[in-house]
Amino acid sequence: MANPTDSTKHAPRNDTRDRTTKDEALEVRFWGVRGSLPSPGGETAVVGGNTACVEVTGGGARIILDAGSGIRALGDELVAKNEHQRVTILLSHVHWDHVLGLPFFTPLYMTGSEICLMSGAVGGMSLRDVLKAQMIKPLFPVPFEVVSSRVRTVELPERARFAVGPLEVSTAVLNHPDPVVAYRIDFAGRSVVYATDTEHEEGKVDQRLVELARGADVLVYDAQYTPEEYRGECGPTKRGWGHSTFEAGIRVARDAGVKTLALFHHDPRRSDDGVSEIVQRARASFPNTVAARERTSLRLEAEPFGPSYRTSS
Repeated sequence: MANPTDSTKHAPRNDTRDRTTKDEALEVRFWGVRGSLPSPGGETAVVGGNTACVEVTGGGARIILDAGSGIRALGDELVAKNEHQRVTILLSHVHWDHVLGLPFFTPLYMTGSEICLMSGAVGGMSLRDVLKAQMIKPLFPVPFEVVSSRVRTVELPERARFAVGPLEVSTAVLNHPDPVVAYRIDFAGRSVVYATDTEHEEGKVDQRLVELARGADVLVYDAQYTPEEYRGECGPTKRGWGHSTFEAGIRVARDAGVKTLALFHHDPRRSDDGVSEIVQRARASFPNTVAARERTSLRLEAEPFGPSYRTSS
């Protein structure tokens, strides 16, 4: 698989860049990058097999995007670093692959932890009732009502703007069989847009997403299917399933003036080699494309430096 450092050739290199402290950068770290269900195994070990979970930090604040199976390892790290007391989780939606890790998120069971969970509309139920439903007996042994942390749920309006510490958040509703929210996070002149589980219309660009992503440094975009898979040229058509392709991501990135396109929500059947092939196809049209991979991060440095893509320790 291609070295991800090759994907940010536009980023200036300068020996003085280490003077920039962590709090002066917006950092995006991937903990789960798969769609639909976890897919562990030798053929997915490089990209990773956990479902959606992305950590964004900056200015001493943290936002967690989605609570797929990748959130378990993140929770363990937060506890080990004693950084679990206040946690904000923004859910794109509540399909199973995006919330199944929450019952295994260690801070949920820590007395003194405060966890704020936010989402858009969830289709006829309250967010709290949805989260309770996935932890009822006999499906799960610990009821949501008895967890030790203090949990607050917030249901966002269709277009929302709010802050988590110095991190500024704005939202847009996307196209999916059940309601889905895309999030933009801005800090110190840098920005990342998280747009998963969205379906394009062939030949068209979702203007809601284009406006949200306008000028963003990074667009994390659902590229679960190849264009051929989406059209049904190699199996049943995926039209109407609520997912997208790298080609649609490129159109959004170009129209919005995005600097880096991070392909995300990889199909659970897609091998590491398959993901690498999709990235190479995308780079033919949009050179600054990377694959979202577990335990890697995009660090968006303060000026005059640019984005850098590196493997996290």
